[in-house]
Amino acid sequence: MDLSIIVPAYNEENRIERTIEDYVDYFKNTIKNFEILIIVNGSRDNTYAIANELARRYEQIKTYNFIEKIGKGGAIIQGFKVVSGELIGFVDADNSTSAKAFHDLVSNIDGYDGVIASRWIKGSKILVLPPLSRRICSRCFNILVRLLFGLGIRDTQCGAKLFSKKAIKEVLPYLGITQWAFDIDLLYQMKRKNYKLIEIPTEWQEHGGSHLNLKKVIPEMFLSIVRLRLVYSPFKFIVDIFNYIKDIIKKTK
Repeated sequence: MDLSIIVPAYNEENRIERTIEDYVDYFKNTIKNFEILIIVNGSRDNTYAIANELARRYEQIKTYNFIEKIGKGGAIIQGFKVVSGELIGFVDADNSTSAKAFHDLVSNIDGYDGVIASRWIKGSKILVLPPLSRRICSRCFNILVRLLFGLGIRDTQCGAKLFSKKAIKEVLPYLGITQWAFDIDLLYQMKRKNYKLIEIPTEWQEHGGSHLNLKKVIPEMFLSIVRLRLVYSPFKFIVDIFNYIKDIIKKTK
């Protein structure tokens, strides 16, 4: 298998069919052997039924369903465990990154272990902008990430990324389900293993229908990256204590 693309999907019944059809139609003419894994998690709509119908129509599609809500990071990790491609990537289900834009990652990976699509470097094209509040949140989040982790990456949160099979399989045992910090955890593990990454400009557009609630997401994002930074520091015991107390509270409920 040349290429594996993981598509995490949570309540995407209105968007996923078009995304998958566009990707299959594009890649069947550009990549000889590819697979698309739709990882449905915690959906309360018809996403899984639609995914299964797509798998029936296209031999390149595989579907997995997790009843519990394991989040984008959890879904991608599950995908990492079962993919077979020499190149392994993931992309959001909303088609904000077109199949052609994702193929740009494939075209630029030679000499690198990973390619990251970026909306915030020279040469990128944002066809439809997200709301101003989300843009401000994204930039503030990135500044904090760069200060805490020293990644030097302008857009850690763009949904399109591609890596070599070797890199993914080596870092996979160290990845945790960190919700908003998943992409950072993945990239930081790549940095710790001295893998060579490149960030390239991409074409991206906001399609609307986002599930994000900024009032809830902003503190969750902040806590996620602070927790992750503590895990990779001499102060990891703080996280261990917090987890211990949380487990006790759960048992007493």
